[in-house]
Amino acid sequence: MQRLHLHLLSDSTGETLEMIAKAALAQFDGADVVRHFWPMVRSMQHLDRIMGEIAANPGLVLFTLVNAETRARLEQRCAALGLPMVPALDAVTDALEQQLGVQAKARPGRQHMMDEAYFARVDAIQFTIAHDDGVNWENWEEADIVLAGVSRSSKTPTSIYLANRGYKVANIPIVVESPPPSMLFSLRRPMVVGLTTSPERLIAVRRNRLLSLNQAPETAYVDNEQVTREVQYARRMFADNGWPVIDVSRRSIEETAAAVINLYNERGAAGGSGDGAKPI
Repeated sequence: MQRLHLHLLSDSTGETLEMIAKAALAQFDGADVVRHFWPMVRSMQHLDRIMGEIAANPGLVLFTLVNAETRARLEQRCAALGLPMVPALDAVTDALEQQLGVQAKARPGRQHMMDEAYFARVDAIQFTIAHDDGVNWENWEEADIVLAGVSRSSKTPTSIYLANRGYKVANIPIVVESPPPSMLFSLRRPMVVGLTTSPERLIAVRRNRLLSLNQAPETAYVDNEQVTREVQYARRMFADNGWPVIDVSRRSIEETAAAVINLYNERGAAGGSGDGAKPI
C-alpha cells in the first residue's frame, strides 16, 4: 500500500474534519497516511501559502470551506495540480437544505458559537469534575446521570466524555467494605447506570495501573478471589435496585458513553425523570 498525503483544510478549528478523516481511515488497516492539518483557512493569502505545501506533497484534499471565493480558489488550484478533492459536508448540507426548504448560512465555525448549548456543556463539565469518585454526593439529585461501578471500570473517563456531550454526571466507586451513601438508592431525577466488567479484564487493567505507578503488582487489589467478590457485589447491587447495567469489558469509552446516552434517551421517551437528548 503506497503512502498517501491527506490534506485537511478547514475555515474553523477543523475538529469536525479530523473526526471524519479518523473515522474513515479506521477502515484501512496498515494504511500509510501522512495527515497535513490546515485549520482557520479564511483568507486567499493563507490558502496560497498552503497550496505551496500541498503542491510539494500532492495527495487527497479533504475540506470544509464555506466561503465561496476561498473554496473556488482551492478547487481551481487543486484542479490545476490534478489533485482529487472531497468537500466533506456538502452531501449532508445539500440534503438538509432540500428537506428544510432553507439555504445554509455558510458561516464558518457556527457549531462552536458560544450559545446556550455551549454554556450548558461548560456547566456540565464543571459539575462532572466536581462530582468525580463519590465527591459531593449531597448534590447528586442535580445530576442527569450517576455512574456506579468498582474501581477501574472506566467511570471517570466515561463521565468526562458524557460531560462534553452536555450531561451532568456524577460517579461513585462500589466498594465492598464501604457501602455508598444511602442517597444513591433514593435518587429520583438522575438515571443511575451500573458499569461492570469481567474479573479477568478488571485484574489486567488494575495490574497495569499498579505497574504504571511503580507499585507492587501483587496485592489484594488484583487478587482473583477478591476482585470476583467485588464484581459480584456490584452486580447484585445493580440488580437489587433495578439499575440498567453496561458491560464495559470490550467497549471503548465512546461506545460505553453511547450506550449510556441511548438508555438516557429511552428513559426520557418513556416519561422518566430524565430530560431527554442533550446538545452535542
